[in-house]
Amino acid sequence: MQFNDDEEPPPPPTKAPVPARPWRLVRLSKYHSSDAPLTPNVQEVLLELKCVSPATYRAPLDLVAVIDVSYSMIGERLKQAQDALMFIIRKLTDMDRISVVAFEGKATRLCPLRRVTEAARADLEALVRRLEVGITGTNIKDGLQTALRVVAERRSAAGRAANIMLMSDGEQNVGGDAREVDPGDVPVHTYGFGASHDSSVLQSIAGRSLGGVYNFVSDTTNTTNLSQTFSQILADLVTIVPQDLELAITAFHGEATVQHVHAGAYQQVQVPIPAGGGGSSATVVVRFGSLYSAEVRRVIVELALGASHPRRANVAEARYKFTFQGQQVASDPMVITMNRSGRAPDPADESIKPPQVQTEHVRQRHVGWIREAKEKADQRKMEDAWSVLAEALNKLAEAAKKLADPMLDVLRNELLKLLELFRTWDSYVNGGQAFAAAAISSHDQQRISARGDADKIRIFATPRMDTYLEQAKQPDGEIKSADQDTMDEPEPEPEPEPEPAVGKWRTLSVFLRMLTAVLSLLAFSIMASARTSGWAGDSYARYMTYAVGVNVIVSFYSIAQAFVETRRLISPRLRTTSCYCISLVLDQVLAYLLMSASSAAASRIHLRAYGFAMDRWFRGKINTAVWFSFLGFLALAAHSLISMANLFSRI
Repeated sequence: MQFNDDEEPPPPPTKAPVPARPWRLVRLSKYHSSDAPLTPNVQEVLLELKCVSPATYRAPLDLVAVIDVSYSMIGERLKQAQDALMFIIRKLTDMDRISVVAFEGKATRLCPLRRVTEAARADLEALVRRLEVGITGTNIKDGLQTALRVVAERRSAAGRAANIMLMSDGEQNVGGDAREVDPGDVPVHTYGFGASHDSSVLQSIAGRSLGGVYNFVSDTTNTTNLSQTFSQILADLVTIVPQDLELAITAFHGEATVQHVHAGAYQQVQVPIPAGGGGSSATVVVRFGSLYSAEVRRVIVELALGASHPRRANVAEARYKFTFQGQQVASDPMVITMNRSGRAPDPADESIKPPQVQTEHVRQRHVGWIREAKEKADQRKMEDAWSVLAEALNKLAEAAKKLADPMLDVLRNELLKLLELFRTWDSYVNGGQAFAAAAISSHDQQRISARGDADKIRIFATPRMDTYLEQAKQPDGEIKSADQDTMDEPEPEPEPEPEPAVGKWRTLSVFLRMLTAVLSLLAFSIMASARTSGWAGDSYARYMTYAVGVNVIVSFYSIAQAFVETRRLISPRLRTTSCYCISLVLDQVLAYLLMSASSAAASRIHLRAYGFAMDRWFRGKINTAVWFSFLGFLALAAHSLISMANLFSRI
């Protein structure tokens, strides 16, 4: 059967929101030590990618929901699965499409990818309510393969975010091993419902996909637990903005090499040096897939620096690219610079590293401890596993004394719960194993994952997830669509644009403005006070008037600009490109006029002094004023260079 019968998506709106600078939908930040020794050493750099775009720019979603309807799902479990699907259907909008696949001994696609319009919503809800359990086994592999075919054979795929949500409550016993299936670049989010499911299979399926996470859903008396867990992934899927996100790290040849990139489970590709590479070494590319609104990805890059002489060195650069509305968007490179000196501290000293780097180190070691404890527990070495977690808790407490980060409290709660579940073999099998698997999946992908309950351990949660969690807890309450949720959310504050390199010299800018104002004020004050009698002095008046007028204008202009720059020092704010353009033009025009006035005044006073009678007192004042005016010209000309750099770095 061919699955190329997906419903045609709606045409894009004629007034679809398009950002002026799409690369700024994602922000790249860096954290590292500013100084490095002259001898060979290894420096760690934390690179952080954050989606700072509102959900207004989200990609339309193609979701395939794969539901286990084997006999173990009979009764309350099937009803909870139906309620969870109903929540999803009511959240999606007419720009989104959904297909439902049910599996037992074999998989059946219940409907093609359909737009979730008002008319289709009623049909989809009726289809979900008609779900019934079967008796022929649990074929997870066929369910996954069917969902992947639905995605692969779509007629309309451009610009659309395809995702799969797969839920099962049992062990696969028909059709082979689902872990052999390669999901490719399609994220597969898996849900293990109850204590009898095989967490290793579902964790492996999610881990092989790009950005998929495994969720553990405990079978409790809470009838909305599955809906709450589904709501957390759904909250992300309806806020996907950048797709095919990649981060490239390039070390400069002769300065450093990329020794290792700690990026969890995300795929890394090393790109060889191209012919004529311009002094760069091999590039390491990390593939993240999609990124949700307000979501963050952090990687630690180990740079091996060679020997150097004292200087400020550019050691590496980082840049990212992604797909937005079907178009590829690329950022400018962010250069990583370090001061090489003999007085630099030892890079092995953890305390000198930025707190962001230290916190990420703690989190990465934390998931390493959980992985080690799980491996020991799987071998029935429960005492050893418990000891690993207890030691991890002690080390986390030591780190918490030095770092004030809320994440450390969440990590502590996670370890305390694991210690409880790892106490005996029975408690491990009935919840601890799945809890640990979900924790590892969450940390590896840096995405939220349920560890039994959706509202307990909430690492990597976004604001939209918090909203959906509360709505899922109230099944009888009003369920708004994703678009309505977007409209109800407060407009995010605009992210500050990165300041130009020269624009960061605000203190120097204020100083030059004030210096220009003071010198021009002195120049026109001295000129205005100079008086002489006789027709020689009177004939000089027109040059004095020109010079005095220009100095007055320059003085007031510089005072106004100094006030603006001082305000920006106290309360940083952005200036538009037009502001920088106006500042550059006025700086250059007034600098020319000031130089012209000074030259005219200086040359004419020299001629008059030799050709006509002019007293020395008058000449001395004019010469002093001309010098002040000339120095003011130099200060204004220097600031025009700053204005030029600010403008050219903007356009």
